[in-house]
Amino acid sequence: MNSLYRPTRIMSLPATAAVAALLAGCAATPVEQPKPPAPVVERPAPAAAPAPAPAPAPVARIDVAPKPIDPLTDPKSLLVQRSVFFDFDKYVIKPEFVPMVEAHGTFLVANRGRSIVIEGHADERGSREYNLALGQRRADAVKSRLGLLGVPAARVETVSFGEERPRATGQTEEAWAQNRRADIVYR
Repeated sequence: MNSLYRPTRIMSLPATAAVAALLAGCAATPVEQPKPPAPVVERPAPAAAPAPAPAPAPVARIDVAPKPIDPLTDPKSLLVQRSVFFDFDKYVIKPEFVPMVEAHGTFLVANRGRSIVIEGHADERGSREYNLALGQRRADAVKSRLGLLGVPAARVETVSFGEERPRATGQTEEAWAQNRRADIVYR
């Protein structure tokens, strides 16, 4: 047998007509699909009125205020200046130091819990006893000025170091001028 040859089946005409009629009849008759069941509708129970929303919790407000500047350390304040300088062999407060001493007096009056020590100093010229006495007079001059401003004497202590604690060393007028002073020390 030849592999190219294939037998075909031929149907008879009556059989073909029967199959065609069958197919035509199927196409004309719709097939009924089952209907899905009706959906069940559940009705919710009547809802109660919604509860009012809770009030929001209070929020703690944190105010970050700038930290107050201590006037004793504020570089813009006269209170950072603590030394009163004197002329040679004098214990009178020079006019340029009066505003600074008055600023300390005002601060002490306003801050009753504060007290000070005024340390008197002298340069190395003169005897030890003379320089101790001169340092004491310088410290007392500043204390007297503070007393005129209303600072109680009980809050101001004076002490003299004479020439014992020099700020500058050397035997020049510049060094001696640094050593003729009264220093205000807060406690």
